[in-house]
Amino acid sequence: MPAPGLGELNMERDDIIEYGLQSGHNEEEGRVVRKKIYFVTALLSVVTAIEVLLGVFWMSLFPNSWHWVKWTFIMMTLVKATYIVMTFMHLGDERRSIRKVILMPYGLFLMYIVFVIIWESLYVHHTLRIFL
Repeated sequence: MPAPGLGELNMERDDIIEYGLQSGHNEEEGRVVRKKIYFVTALLSVVTAIEVLLGVFWMSLFPNSWHWVKWTFIMMTLVKATYIVMTFMHLGDERRSIRKVILMPYGLFLMYIVFVIIWESLYVHHTLRIFL
């Protein structure tokens, strides 16, 4: 191919790689991956819909138990986050010991944060009760 002249532009790029063509996947593997993505999307959508419905109807059904809704939201959000990490970050395909090594520090950190929040909120509550 001749070099472009002053009036011509070479629009062909050589840095684009067609990963879909060179990945070695066949249509069956693609179908399995798409099925897994659809399942995860449906599951997370259902859990989110349940959270929304709880938020909308809980006060009318159980007026004096709003704190249970908060804890339910926290637990469902943790379940969704864990499922996302296990599926899309491929942690679910690892050995159980590797999963524990990766997830245990996060669990301990979350427990520590909850402890600090509760401890500090009790202190603030006690301090405000003294001064008011």
